[in-house]
Amino acid sequence: MRKSFGPLAGFFAAAFVALFLSGCGYNDLQRQDEQIKAAWSEVINQYQRRADLVPNLVNTVKGYAAQEQTIFIQVAEARANVGSIKATPERINDPVAFAKFQAAQAQLQSALSRLLLVAENYPQLKSDAVFRDLTAQLEGTENRITVARNRYIKAVQEYNVTVRSFPTNLTAMIFKMDVKPNFTVDNEKTISVPPTVDFGKSPTPPATSPAPAPKN
Repeated sequence: MRKSFGPLAGFFAAAFVALFLSGCGYNDLQRQDEQIKAAWSEVINQYQRRADLVPNLVNTVKGYAAQEQTIFIQVAEARANVGSIKATPERINDPVAFAKFQAAQAQLQSALSRLLLVAENYPQLKSDAVFRDLTAQLEGTENRITVARNRYIKAVQEYNVTVRSFPTNLTAMIFKMDVKPNFTVDNEKTISVPPTVDFGKSPTPPATSPAPAPKN
């Protein structure tokens, strides 16, 4: 009489698969992938915080510098461009989409920097309590963005090393887990130094040319 080993065989098969996946780095890949998603969520959270500050900051500057229409348009367009990009988790797996997202955020940061430079020409604006509070919030947000980006960069680096290393690269290949795109900067040091927002000093007056000597 033949004995049935169905349940027992299934148990050993499941145990073998679990050991195989664990030994080949599958669990590490899953853990690191979740870390990337969490880090990405924090990056998006801080970028959104910055975008939310833009309308109030622009309106405050308009109250003192209504004639600066060009920079207001640039900021509005940059913010609209950022808002049009859906920062879904799938974007971190698409190098082209990720680069588009990064370019949009860089455009907004550049526009905000130009907006803040406008304040140098308006002493009353610099002394406005609302404006100073908004710029303080912006500086704090830029710091948080830097921290969040650094954490994301490190999480992606760890994951990408695992994906490329043997034998976990075989596991990654089987489950179609490719390397992920990462943030890039022209100067790597700039990622750890957030933009300075300082209106404590008065702008240096432009140098004036000496008056021409009177003609005889």
